Amino acid sequence: MPAETLLPWLGDGPWAGPATAGTIFIASLLAALISQKVFFPIALKLAHRIPTNLDHHLIVGLRWHVTAGIVLLGAYLALRLPLDLTDFEHGLVDKIFGTAGAILGVTALVSVVSIVIDWYLEVLDGKASHGLDPRLLPLLRRVAVIVLYGLGGLLILDLLSINISPLIAGLGLGGLAVALALQPTLTNLFAGTYVMTEGVINPGDYIELESGIAGYVMGVSWRSTRIRTWGNNLVVIPNARFADTIFTNYREPDPAVNVYLTCGVSYDSDLEKVEAISRRTMEELLESDPNGVKEYGAWFAYDSFGDSNVDFWLFVQARDRLASFDLQSALIRDLHARFQEEGIVINYPVRALQFPDGWTPDGAGAGQRAQPGGRPPVRRRFPPPAGAPGQGSRTMADGPPPAGEGPDG
Repeated sequence: MPAETLLPWLGDGPWAGPATAGTIFIASLLAALISQKVFFPIALKLAHRIPTNLDHHLIVGLRWHVTAGIVLLGAYLALRLPLDLTDFEHGLVDKIFGTAGAILGVTALVSVVSIVIDWYLEVLDGKASHGLDPRLLPLLRRVAVIVLYGLGGLLILDLLSINISPLIAGLGLGGLAVALALQPTLTNLFAGTYVMTEGVINPGDYIELESGIAGYVMGVSWRSTRIRTWGNNLVVIPNARFADTIFTNYREPDPAVNVYLTCGVSYDSDLEKVEAISRRTMEELLESDPNGVKEYGAWFAYDSFGDSNVDFWLFVQARDRLASFDLQSALIRDLHARFQEEGIVINYPVRALQFPDGWTPDGAGAGQRAQPGGRPPVRRRFPPPAGAPGQGSRTMADGPPPAGEGPDG
C-alpha cells in the first residue's frame, strides 16, 4: 500500500515510506506502553472485585505476552504496509513474523495452562475432598506443555514451508514402537492415573489387600504403590496389579473402626445377668478408654446355641484401626475379669454323652471292664506256678492273683 494513502500529509517523497513505517512502529510502542501503564492496572483493580482470583493470575501472566504482541504487530504492519517490497521480501516478512507470532502464541497458551493448574492446586490446598487428585495435575501440566510445544513446532515448520507429512508419519511409527517397548511402564502409568483419580486411598490409610498384605499406605507414584507393614517392612506393588486387586481401606468412609467380639458362657449361666454385666463392662470401658467412640454406643446380642456355650457378640467402635486393637484387648480383659468375679463360666470345648439306664457303651455286664471299641473282656490265663501242677488257672475277669501267684512267682 503506498505511503501517501496511509499518511497523505507526508507527501510523495522517497522518505515517505520509511517515515510511515517508523510512525506505525512508534504508535505500536506507545500502545504497548499505554496498555502496560493504564489498561492492565485498571484490569487488575477490576479483577479484585471478582470472588475468584483466577482472572488476576491470568492478567499478570499474560501481561508481557500482550505487550509483546502489540509491538510485534506494529513492526509487521510497519514493514508490510507502507514499504514497497518485492514479492520475495513480502514472503520473507510473512514467514519471520508468522514464526514469531506462532512462538508468542504457543508460549501464551502454555502460560495459561500453567496458571490455571497452579490456581486449581492453590484452591485445593487444605481441602479434604475434591474432584481431581492434585497428584495428577503436575503430570497433566507436563503433558499439555509437551503437546502445545509439539504442535507449535509443527506449525512453525509449516510456516517455514517445510513439508511436515513425513515427520508426522515418522513420529507415528516411532510412537508405536516406543509404546510397544514401554508397554509395562505405560500400563503401570495408566493404572497409577486410575488409582490417583479414583481417590480410594491416600497416604496414611491403613489397607488390607486380598492377598493378606496389610499396612499403611506410604505413597502412590506413577509406577507403584508403597505399603509399610506391621513388621516395619516396605512392600512395593506395581500399579497394574494394585488396580486389579481387592482391598479394604480401614480409613474410608470414616477413620472409626467397629470392634466385633464373640464370646460364650455355660448353659448353666443366668443369661439376663450375663447381658447386664456385658453391657455395663462395655459402657465403663467407653467412659474410661480414649480409644473408644462413646457416641456410637455399645451393642450386645445372643447369637446361637453352641456345642459348649451359649454364644453372644459385643459391638463397640474405636476411633481408628490402631485404636481398635487396644480397645478389643481391653474389652476381653475386663469382660473376663468380671465373669470371674461373678462366677460366670466360659466352658472349654466339652461334649456330654448320655446313655439309657443300665446300658454301657460296650454292652458288657456288671463287674466286667469294658475294652476299647466295645469288644468283650479278654480272658487271659496265667500259667500255673512252678511246682504246683494241678493248680487251677485264673483269669483277668476273676481279679488279680494273690500275692506270690503271678507269673513272676
